[in-house]
Amino acid sequence: MAEVNSSLEQVEGGAGGTPAAAVPRSSPHTISGVKYGWASRLRSYFILDPLIWVYTLVMGLLAIPGGWFDQDGRRLHWFSRTWSWLIMKTIFSPVKVIGLEKIDTSKPHVYAVNHASALDIPVLYVYLPFQFRIAFKKELLSYPVIGWQLRRSGQVCIDQQNPSHSISSIRAALKGLKAGLPLVIFPEGGRTPDGEIKPFLSGAFFLAIKAQVDIVPVALVGTYELLPMDTYHIKCRPLEMRVGEPISTTGLTLRDLEAVSGKVQEAIQDLYDRQGPASA
Repeated sequence: MAEVNSSLEQVEGGAGGTPAAAVPRSSPHTISGVKYGWASRLRSYFILDPLIWVYTLVMGLLAIPGGWFDQDGRRLHWFSRTWSWLIMKTIFSPVKVIGLEKIDTSKPHVYAVNHASALDIPVLYVYLPFQFRIAFKKELLSYPVIGWQLRRSGQVCIDQQNPSHSISSIRAALKGLKAGLPLVIFPEGGRTPDGEIKPFLSGAFFLAIKAQVDIVPVALVGTYELLPMDTYHIKCRPLEMRVGEPISTTGLTLRDLEAVSGKVQEAIQDLYDRQGPASA
């Protein structure tokens, strides 16, 4: 499993990423003319945020008995999707899905998604209409209720400090992919602090190459403006989930990690930069 350790070190250490954009941008998909003042803040702090915490607590607790006999996480996926549906109905942010109809969702793809907001995950659970698993950082296990749900539902835990500790989780994810269970990854390794897509970690595509499955680029547009890092102010607005053409890994080896990473980042960047209703 030496190659697993090597690729995990790339994922967590940042090796092999493509160059960042030269000119930073603070909010690329701001809706012109729309202001979010004190009324928006009060609605978020005293209505939306408390409701999300209630959903998280209630659904998390209900999932405990529901997960006792759930060996593969499929039943817990339903709880996660219901929790996400409640959040999306609460935050008044309609999502337009573009391009997913071109994807054969019956096949086990790796969905590579830009990561701009804590609300990216609810968007994915509601608008990806199939069972999947998510690769996440070990630090999330320390969160009450959420950590238990992640552990029990068969998600892929990556230990940043000790990559070798992630081998069993990686093996399970690889087995799942080969058995037909899609995987969602965030190749940037974390949320962007400024709305700009950050360099991808090439090791993030290790599983796609090992399983010889296609990588589907997905750009979430507007989620950074909806809820960026270091704030609880949810700015309700339209969103888009833009799905690109699958990128084949057939015949590729781990030597192709950097090339694949660059190709996927270029595809997601292109999807993200296109002008559309969510940024009009």
